[in-house]
Amino acid sequence: MAGRIPAQRSAATSRTRPEEPAHALRVPDGPLLAANLKWLFTELPFEQRFDAAAEAGFAGVEYAAPYPYPAPRLRELLRTAGLRQVLINSPAGEPGSPERSGLACHPGRAADFRAGIERGLEYATELGAGLLHVLAGIVPPDVSTERAFATYVANLAWAADRAHGTGVRLVVEAQNERDAPGYFLRTQARAIAVVEAVGADRTGLLLDLYHAQVTEGDLVRTVRACLPYARHLQIADPPDRTEPGTGEVRWPRVFDALREGGYEGWLGCEYRPAHGSTPAGLGWVTEVTA
Repeated sequence: MAGRIPAQRSAATSRTRPEEPAHALRVPDGPLLAANLKWLFTELPFEQRFDAAAEAGFAGVEYAAPYPYPAPRLRELLRTAGLRQVLINSPAGEPGSPERSGLACHPGRAADFRAGIERGLEYATELGAGLLHVLAGIVPPDVSTERAFATYVANLAWAADRAHGTGVRLVVEAQNERDAPGYFLRTQARAIAVVEAVGADRTGLLLDLYHAQVTEGDLVRTVRACLPYARHLQIADPPDRTEPGTGEVRWPRVFDALREGGYEGWLGCEYRPAHGSTPAGLGWVTEVTA
C-alpha cells in the first residue's frame, strides 16, 4: 500500500499543456509558473496580489482556500488581472481543529466530505480551475493506516465520479511530517497507491518538490518515478521553504529530469521569498533551472 514507488507508467495521460499567454513567466524549456497567493506578495492585501502577480509576469495563480471570498469576486479579480486560476484545495476545517487538513481519511465523515467536495467543485468550475486538491486529512488517533487508506480511496472515488464531466481533475499530495504532522499521505508511494486505487485516468498526483525532498531526498529519482502520475507540481527549496537556489537542492538536475520526462503542466511557486520581496527573488527562474 505504501512501499516503494511502482514502476513507471506512460506519461502521455498525465500531460496537460496549458495555453501559453504572451510573455508569460516560465522556466526555460519548461513549465509555466503559477504564483501561490498564500505565499507570495504577502506584503499586499490578498485582493491586490492578483494584479501584482500579473505585473511580475505570472500567467496563473493558485491558493489553498478561496472560500472566504465570493466566487464571483475572485473571478472578477482573475479577469481584471488577466490570470488563470490553476488549482484550489478542497475545504478544510479551522486551524487547530481535527479537520484542519481535511477529513477525507476520517471514517464516518462521508457526508461532511461530500458537502466539502460539492463546494470545492462549485468554486473550481466558477473560477475555471482545472485542478482540485483533495486534502487527505490527519489520521485520527484510533484509526489504523489500513482503514484510513480504505476510507480515503472510497471518498476520493466518489469525488472523482462527481467531478466527471466538470472539467475539474482531482489531485492528491504527499506532505512531510515536519510541516504537516500526522498527515495521512506521507510518501509519494502512498499517494501513488491512492491514485492507482481510484484510477490514474480519474485522479492524479500533485508532486510538491519541497515535501518530496524533505521526506525522501534523492529528488531527481523521485521526479523520474513520479512524473508519469503528476498533474501539477509545486516548488520551494528546503530547509526554509524559500525560492529555489536559496537552499539545499541542486535544481539544474531536477529541471533536466522534468524536461526529459516531458512535463507540460504548471509549476506552482509555493515558497516564502527569502528577502521579503517576491519580484526581487524571481531571478531563480533563469539562474538555477539550466
